[in-house]
Amino acid sequence: MRAMEYPRLGERVFRKRLSNGLEVVTVSKPFHAKSYAFFAVRYGGMDLRFRLNGQWQDTPAGIAHYLEHKMFDMEAENVMQSFAQQGASDNAFTSNAVTAYYFTSTANFYENLRTLLRFVSTPYFTRESVDKEQGIIAQEIQETEDDPDWRVYANLMECLYRDSPARVPVAGSLESIRQITPQTLYACHQAFYTPSNMILVCVGNMDPVRVAEEAEAILPKEGGSAIDRDYGEEESPAPAKKEAAQTMEVSMPMFLAGYKCRAVNGGEEMLRQSIIGDLACDALFGDSSPLYTRLYAEGAINSSLGGNFDMLPGACYVYVGGDAKNPRRVFEEITRQAQKLGGEGIDEAFYQQIRRAGYGGMLRSLNSFENIAVSMAEGYFRGFDYCRFPEVFDSVTKADVEAFLRENITPERAAMSLIQPRES
Repeated sequence: MRAMEYPRLGERVFRKRLSNGLEVVTVSKPFHAKSYAFFAVRYGGMDLRFRLNGQWQDTPAGIAHYLEHKMFDMEAENVMQSFAQQGASDNAFTSNAVTAYYFTSTANFYENLRTLLRFVSTPYFTRESVDKEQGIIAQEIQETEDDPDWRVYANLMECLYRDSPARVPVAGSLESIRQITPQTLYACHQAFYTPSNMILVCVGNMDPVRVAEEAEAILPKEGGSAIDRDYGEEESPAPAKKEAAQTMEVSMPMFLAGYKCRAVNGGEEMLRQSIIGDLACDALFGDSSPLYTRLYAEGAINSSLGGNFDMLPGACYVYVGGDAKNPRRVFEEITRQAQKLGGEGIDEAFYQQIRRAGYGGMLRSLNSFENIAVSMAEGYFRGFDYCRFPEVFDSVTKADVEAFLRENITPERAAMSLIQPRES
């Protein structure tokens, strides 16, 4: 067990790699009544093609999300009832690259931890339950298809990427989920839900040694083999197509612009690039930026305008959008401003302002047990220690942010998704 001190954060973290390869991380919070456990697997919506036992497997879109739903089924136990009886609140999620299961409790932490470890490591699927789940997930998919916020994003991803699974919705489609069987779910669990491909992060007032002992007692003794994943060939900077337009029941036009950025595959450079990208977004279209202030004063946008920098396996991009009377004009203004800032430079006083705000936001995120656990897990899967972000933040310069804008937020890398109101 390694005890690691982070004096700039005021955090003490215990780490242990078990003999089966599981990384166990405990973040000590001795004066808190609440406890939080987060059990995550490096497996998400983009992991559609992988090699198992020497053979490449192609799986249906949405299977990671489907598997997350079905993991709560056990032959002789009602998982949600167990958590409720033990005073815990539990949930799960699937993203492009991670599936995670977690609970929060103020009592019976170790009982709840055993429940969490037991059900995530014990697959149990029947034909009847899998068929029943198809109707539930199909309803979720249909609801998102009718949501303008979702459609404008999904259309943008199809514009940006030709072949990357980043363009495939995490939940899949009505057609793809019909191909999912108990056998495909068992195969994916066998491939990815192995201790060496997972991490357990616990935050609160608990004994780090006992946390590791509970995991060793319940989880498989073998760690599992490394899984080769295929995210497709590296794509060119140019988007697959420049624009997608659709009409829906919206009161005014809404848009989402996207810019394909240079992908970073892992390590601390990935954390550094994430910080640079976030600062670039703040400088370009943050709600205190000159562009946002001007467009808002003109009435060209409203307070819905916003965006972010996102990093996925083999792909990363900036997105920005909202409601606008003339979306194409706003899109052009954003691109033009990025090139201006990249060429002429960001005002020094404004840069120091967004830098302080960005660093403060990262510090404040540590007030949330969930944010701590998610950040620690994602950092581990991507090959960096998230608790080193203060040191990495120190290495970022204004020139780095200007170069990011100059190189990535260009017309050649840009695409736009547009939702127009239906005519009465």
